[in-house]
Amino acid sequence: MADWKDALLSVLPTIRVPRAGDRVHKDECAFSFHTPESECGLYVCMNSFLGFGRPYVERYYNKTGQRAFLHLKRTPKPKSDDSSSGTGDPPRKKPTRLAIGVEGGFDMTDEQCEYEEEVKLVILPEFLEVHRDELSGLPDMVRDRVSSAIDAILSADSASRKQEVQAWDGEVRQVSKHAFNLPQLEGVPRIPPCGWKCSVCDLRENLWLNLTDGSILCGRRYFDGSGGNNHAVHHYRETGYPLAVKLGTITPDGADVYSYDEDDMVLDPNLAEHLSHFGIDMMKMQKTDKTMTELEIDMNQRIGEWDLIQESGVQLQPLYGPGYTGIRNLGNSCYLNSTMQVIFNIPAFQRKYVDRMEQIFQKAPGDPTQDFNTQVAKLGHGLSSGEHSKPAAEKETDTADQKGMQDGIAPRMFKALVGKGHAEFSTNRQQDAQEFFLHFINMVERNCRSSSNPNEVFRFLVEEKIKCLVSQKVKYTQRVEYILQLPVPMEAALNKEELSIYEQSRLQAEQEHRPPPELVRARIPFSACLDAFAAPEQLDEFWSSALQAKSTALKTSSFASFPDYLVIQIKKFTFGLDWVPKKLDVSIDVPEELDLSQFRGGGLQADEEELQDVAPPLVTPDEPKAPVLDESVVTQLVEMGFPAEACRKAVYYTGNSGAEAAMTWVMSHMDDPDFAHPLVVSGVSAPVSVGGDPPPEEHVATIISMGFSHEQAVRALRATNNSLERAVDWIFSHIDDLDAEAAMDLSEGRSAAESVSESLPAAGPRVRDGTGRYELFAFISHMGTSTMCGHYVCHIKKEGRWVIYNDQKVCASEKPPKDLGYIYFYQRVQS
Repeated sequence: MADWKDALLSVLPTIRVPRAGDRVHKDECAFSFHTPESECGLYVCMNSFLGFGRPYVERYYNKTGQRAFLHLKRTPKPKSDDSSSGTGDPPRKKPTRLAIGVEGGFDMTDEQCEYEEEVKLVILPEFLEVHRDELSGLPDMVRDRVSSAIDAILSADSASRKQEVQAWDGEVRQVSKHAFNLPQLEGVPRIPPCGWKCSVCDLRENLWLNLTDGSILCGRRYFDGSGGNNHAVHHYRETGYPLAVKLGTITPDGADVYSYDEDDMVLDPNLAEHLSHFGIDMMKMQKTDKTMTELEIDMNQRIGEWDLIQESGVQLQPLYGPGYTGIRNLGNSCYLNSTMQVIFNIPAFQRKYVDRMEQIFQKAPGDPTQDFNTQVAKLGHGLSSGEHSKPAAEKETDTADQKGMQDGIAPRMFKALVGKGHAEFSTNRQQDAQEFFLHFINMVERNCRSSSNPNEVFRFLVEEKIKCLVSQKVKYTQRVEYILQLPVPMEAALNKEELSIYEQSRLQAEQEHRPPPELVRARIPFSACLDAFAAPEQLDEFWSSALQAKSTALKTSSFASFPDYLVIQIKKFTFGLDWVPKKLDVSIDVPEELDLSQFRGGGLQADEEELQDVAPPLVTPDEPKAPVLDESVVTQLVEMGFPAEACRKAVYYTGNSGAEAAMTWVMSHMDDPDFAHPLVVSGVSAPVSVGGDPPPEEHVATIISMGFSHEQAVRALRATNNSLERAVDWIFSHIDDLDAEAAMDLSEGRSAAESVSESLPAAGPRVRDGTGRYELFAFISHMGTSTMCGHYVCHIKKEGRWVIYNDQKVCASEKPPKDLGYIYFYQRVQS
């Protein structure tokens, strides 16, 4: 006993009580996916509050000398049934996104498990164990300090829990601004408890009660023709009465309330009072209709692709072991899960992060939870090791589709880190898998500045040829790409007659308020998508340096190089005439083998004359010196939610040619690092920050660690008011200029040896090249009506067979739906 008391006294000065702002990592190891539920539990450092599994806690002790750890071990126990009790917790509000509560989606039940928890103090390196009841024999001051620290760690919200709360904040319905001063007309009729119908069209479902005048009207028409006839929204436009409640969803716990003025589902704290104005006793009402969330889920599941892509209705064989590890859905994180499963089936990423995991962990900073390389290596090892690829304990309530689920891994630290500071990926909203892929690629670029870069397998050059139709001269340019975006030419559909009959039947069913007919999907040849990519595009406002005037030109695109892995996105998501996002429901005969050799560009030909690279004049003497923008188009884009500066640039760079052209520019430049930066016209002085606070040394050190010089780091920080996030974006968006300046500095140096650099080629991204023959090895599929909702899964070809990765469920695929994919990954065939 004396041994542990002496040891405890020796570590007492290092034991801290968590303060506001401290992140307590008590749910997950910083280097692995060990948790308190793991066999050996989790060790939480009582100084840094980092958590470690048994294999890593000694390593942390050896590196830092920290000896005091709180050991947490939780064992699941059968959940007590409090359903009959009237004193249980209040009903939980349902999450509002679409991949929740469906097979393969986010399941909230894990949070409601009950555990037996064992807590003890452990002192390294001897692993001396001190149970809480043994602290009573210590002096009061020692006992109180240790007990306070233990209690504070146990009661603190874990770092992952705080992140989840922050991520879900954007999903919580807000209190309506009309809730506390809503006008309600006198002399309105009392509303009966049932038997409602629309006062305009007699529809008896999807009915909304206007909380100002008591009108009962049908809701909006859905994309598939079901729903209502829009009479409730028409009533709002005529009267301006903002709030309506959905009849049939009213219960003592609340109801679906919509604000037409705020254009969103809202909360009404005075709902009971507002309903009583119409004689409705909220406490006596029962639910008789589906909520909007339930309807959205139903709509997605009615789409034929939902069952096809998930291969529902077929008893698939579960797979376990190395390379077959599932990933838990952390709340609409299926876009991340599918993308990372594919990424870590590419050898270059395995070599970079999995094979070098030990070296990466050795170089990890003091807080490895905030280190990109550490968290990527941790994720890669978790997916490839097979340690967590084991069947989950089956429950009596499991459906047939839920059987075969894995425990899998929950990459909370990785998701929090890659989403940090990002307006979308930091939330629990559903995201576009293609946008996340490019976001991840961008983060890899930032962190591989001075080391091997696995992104090279994706990188390729696109050659653009522009031919002036008046002078017949040409201009060639090249740009770096990581993904090939293929348009969907609907006019190339092979079943146009069948589609026409379906559309007529759908419209007739809509007019007669009948269910829509069985979906007919347009069948598009993959060759037509490739031809659309390579087809000449007419440029009506091209500045020809040969003519020194605007003329008409043709632009064609081709490959200047072929990457080791070609990523193809089918551009299924587009905008309708009303600028509302929509998804093209198409079937494309994507081949397993692909030869793109015919699409390789050849550069300037012997019989072609090149246009001089002369920039057009910004203004003529008769024009104003400041660019004149169509402010109506700028306003239109801003009202859609895009940054004002990005909208100004879109209008400027499309030459005031209208909203459609500007919108196209916005959609194709959203991933640019300077997307929302102010418009800066060449030749016009931009505002420069002079003086100010010197850049923080820790920010400078962070940028230098990416492989940049001290001068470049300082310059980037000064250009962005010392914002580290913005400085990193700035330095990567100016990388070519910085490399050119660095080369010039070397060539003008005093040393003869240094002057050799004058003959070196300008630095640029390394691009691999080879044959244009490929075979399909993976694809990511999306179910739902837009990228902001629905669900993602991926299929990967492993060991000669297709495997479906559906979050925690990994199975041998029976019918991989290759024609319904969204993003395809092709691997070069070595000749």
